[in-house]
Amino acid sequence: MALEIERKFLVLDDSYKREAISSSHIRQGYICSGHGRTVRIRMKETCQDDGSTLLRAYLTIKGPSQDGGLSRYEFEQEIPISDAEQMLTFCESAIIDKRRWLVKSGSHTFEVDEFFGDNEGLVMAEVELSDASETPVIPHFIGKEVTGDRRYYNGHLSRNPFRFWKAEGE
Repeated sequence: MALEIERKFLVLDDSYKREAISSSHIRQGYICSGHGRTVRIRMKETCQDDGSTLLRAYLTIKGPSQDGGLSRYEFEQEIPISDAEQMLTFCESAIIDKRRWLVKSGSHTFEVDEFFGDNEGLVMAEVELSDASETPVIPHFIGKEVTGDRRYYNGHLSRNPFRFWKAEGE
């Protein structure tokens, strides 16, 4: 099991799209989540250089956050597409639908998630680090850091979509 160390940020504008080296469409749902632990199903469709698309599916188990939300243990395993499609039907809440853009910055790659559906209007970036003390080069399109703010965890967004935040004044 690997320790995932990442920082999360809000995104200021869509200039990341011009700088992206690739993008993929992601649909994911949560079999269960609570007490900081999650079991997630993800289907990821990526465009290949030859114009074709590649569809892959994953089962991911994440442990509770540590270090103020900076790190958590994560186990991920590729699974058959047919299994993922079936498992998505019994997720505990709404399916997250997003496009992920990969943008290089220094020696890191930022993953910028543009959300659709009930989370439309939310755009976040995250960067994985090899060490908690590592300082990535922050791209110009990055805004406020939200590392550790549970409202921005995808599991929370599946239960409490972004569109309802505006109505609640968040």
